[in-house]
Amino acid sequence: MRFTAAELGKLLNGVVEGNPDVTVSELAKIEEGSTGSLSFLANPKYAPHLYTTNASVVIVNKDLVLTGDVKSTLIRVDDAYSAFSVLLEKYNTIKQNKTGIEQPSFISTSATVGENLYLGAFAYIGNNAKIGKNVKIYPQAYIGDNVKVGDNSVIFAGVKIYSDCVVGNNVTIHAGTVIGSDGFGFAPQADGSYSKVAQIGNVVIEDNVEIGANTTIDRATMGSTIIGKGVKLDNLIQIAHNVELGANTVVAAQAGISGSTKIGESCVIAGQVGIVGHITIAKGSQFGAQSGVHKTITEENKKWNGSPIDPYFNSLKTIQVLPRLPELERKVYELDKTIKELKGDK
Repeated sequence: MRFTAAELGKLLNGVVEGNPDVTVSELAKIEEGSTGSLSFLANPKYAPHLYTTNASVVIVNKDLVLTGDVKSTLIRVDDAYSAFSVLLEKYNTIKQNKTGIEQPSFISTSATVGENLYLGAFAYIGNNAKIGKNVKIYPQAYIGDNVKVGDNSVIFAGVKIYSDCVVGNNVTIHAGTVIGSDGFGFAPQADGSYSKVAQIGNVVIEDNVEIGANTTIDRATMGSTIIGKGVKLDNLIQIAHNVELGANTVVAAQAGISGSTKIGESCVIAGQVGIVGHITIAKGSQFGAQSGVHKTITEENKKWNGSPIDPYFNSLKTIQVLPRLPELERKVYELDKTIKELKGDK
């Protein structure tokens, strides 16, 4: 990737201040910028680096007032952070612009694939699978029988998508993730053993979803486990059978959601949150890290924290008191002893 400042200014609808012909070929943090690199300044905390950086081009906000000499060519835009994110996306697209079908790989004769498919070495596409246009399937990925993958989706290396699952358009699934493995269904028997309950449903992932690495989403016992439009999942998340995640919900790493729980739209679930099964979570709910969600929540747009969960500000009061519990216990013991002495109890 090589651009001039003038080309970048046009792409970002920005104003070039300095040499419009200077070129850049890499991206860098402003404090690490070198000749030929492009950086940005959005956080005032990093403003001093603007006057020392060797980056050839720096993207800044239009309203930035300079307090010293700057060696770099500046591109002034409305929002430097958003503008730089556009360039990151473009850079990433160019870097990952793989094409063609590598060998050895396997496509079932009954499968259908759209135009401009990239299929990496040792990848597998099963019987009656349907793959959309502009899909990228990286090496060692497994696409099971009857799976559907929508247009412009990216399946990274080592992803496993079991039979009958559905992946929408513009979905990204990162390396090592497993979609459609069996739900945790076992029926206890009279002799204390467990009999497996067949999991015959599937997983449906709607459009514009991104799923991090090594996340697992179990297939439904019957029906579908559903990941709604625009959901963003971090790495190392467990989503159990028949869970439903509402549109635009985000879930951070190491969270676990138990079976048949229904989570509303635009919820925020922080790292290591645990949610029990067969409950409903209202739209816009937010849970702090390591929260234990043990009950249905009906009030929308409310913040929760702690284990078991408590309204957010109540939980902060509890956290504040916890270090004093040994002292409070000692005082209660002394008060109880004094009361007994006053009453003449032995």
